[in-house]
Amino acid sequence: MSDDGEAVTARCGTRGEESPAPVLSRGAVILFAVACGAAVANVYFSQPLLVTMGHDLAMSPGLVGSVVTLTHVGYGLGLFFLVPLGDMTDRRRLVVAQLLLLVVALIAVATARTAGILLAGMAATGLLAVVTQTLVAFAASLAPPAGRGRVVGVVTSGVVIGILLARTASGLLADLAGWRSVYLASASLTALLALILSRVLPRHSEAAQKNLRYGELLRSTITLFARERLLRLRAVFGLLIFAAFSTLWSSVALPLSEAPYFLSHSAIGALGLIGVVGALAAAAAGRLNDRGLSRRTTGIALALLAASWLPLSFTRSSLWALFAGVILLDLAVQAVHVTNQTLIYALHPEAGSRLIGGYMVFYSIGSATGAIAATSLYTVAGWGAVCALGAAFSCLGLALWAVCGDRR
Repeated sequence: MSDDGEAVTARCGTRGEESPAPVLSRGAVILFAVACGAAVANVYFSQPLLVTMGHDLAMSPGLVGSVVTLTHVGYGLGLFFLVPLGDMTDRRRLVVAQLLLLVVALIAVATARTAGILLAGMAATGLLAVVTQTLVAFAASLAPPAGRGRVVGVVTSGVVIGILLARTASGLLADLAGWRSVYLASASLTALLALILSRVLPRHSEAAQKNLRYGELLRSTITLFARERLLRLRAVFGLLIFAAFSTLWSSVALPLSEAPYFLSHSAIGALGLIGVVGALAAAAAGRLNDRGLSRRTTGIALALLAASWLPLSFTRSSLWALFAGVILLDLAVQAVHVTNQTLIYALHPEAGSRLIGGYMVFYSIGSATGAIAATSLYTVAGWGAVCALGAAFSCLGLALWAVCGDRR
């Protein structure tokens, strides 16, 4: 390990010797969070840029819509096919390699002159952005068990903040220097992070199953779901909370762009700054998990998630009600998400990447379900129906928690 790596974790022993317990410094945890947020933001940068991209490359509306679809399809494939590699190879090398390949994909998007190159680049960007989940599993493996919840909480805050701020940042940067500047800037930041992480991350891998072949690795992910009830339960929680999350964030621009507000895209994008307040506050959920309060944290958070839709339903008459609802919703989603990841990683730390990757597949399903259902429902039934949908997802999660009794 390089000397810089000592800031992240204690020096690992030689082969055959027991390594001392890894210790993450506060700065290292923040670095993980920044890297996670920067990587996952690439999945969401395109959403405010679709019209401009389409005009620039003479793309039809249907083809422009496939930009987002292909990015998310790539991300879903990466969760299943790339993230588990962290359990059979050195995570440091895997992270750095994925980041460098992501730089290539981002440059391809930024310099695309045809729709085909743009779409291929976006699909590759989504596929490689799953380095976020490799980093979450890596951070969890380096954290001492007694403080794992806190570490996962801070790192996951970086993920949620990256998602919330991606649209705001891309809209502002595109207004200043064009849509291509968004991806060039991201490529530069990603390259810088790859350089820093290559020097700071420990070379030693905690992965204990390097003897697995790739096919066996993928099959074992499915086996873990079949064997572990807690994993299945927490995956369903993840699906429901992110369905609620996506119900709000995929449709909230619609009422805000209409009477009585007629807000600009930049103003709507700035709403993500309000959501960050909730995401930051929920980092405390990790510390509650470390104290053995996982079930209570989950129940309170799910109740807050259901309650958030009451102020959100008054969005058309009060921006303050919207702000309060956004903070409650993001706080609740983040708290459950942190709890989920902390609990499932503890099931089999040696299979942490497979557990996190498999869990996040359900996150993707929930996000896609919420987005499609919310935008379709708004067209035919309005904002009230969208809030009812979000509340239904939230109440389903709360009911599931109640039925599970004292079990986690």
